[in-house]
Amino acid sequence: MDWLITKRGEAAGFPVEMHAARAGEDMLVFLQGGQQPHIGCTVLAVPRQSLTGSGAMSATSSVLNVTGHKDEILCRKTAEIISSMLGTVTVCTGGFHIDNISEDQIREVSAAVEKMGHEIACALSTSGCKEEL
Repeated sequence: MDWLITKRGEAAGFPVEMHAARAGEDMLVFLQGGQQPHIGCTVLAVPRQSLTGSGAMSATSSVLNVTGHKDEILCRKTAEIISSMLGTVTVCTGGFHIDNISEDQIREVSAAVEKMGHEIACALSTSGCKEEL
């Protein structure tokens, strides 16, 4: 399997990167960064219509966490964005670690990862990107 797209950036002064590949009709995303890249969780997102009744697409997620890791925040958002925008089952796995991370750094990393996930979904969408972050 080859990565279809790679996004690299910086958040809170540390590198962050995201790689995406197709597995048949499904998507696999690997997220890593910070001082110590690792696998802290895996999230499986399945597309569905929003429960609000608006007709918008959303996703339902299942999560496997390594005990004590908080990477779910990043991987869940990434998997759900890509799953709902592309209408495909999506797995996101990986981890981002900064020692003694502050609340501001968490917000910065979360925003950067969300933007990268959106950019990947837009780049892989066959109908173009209708959503703006």
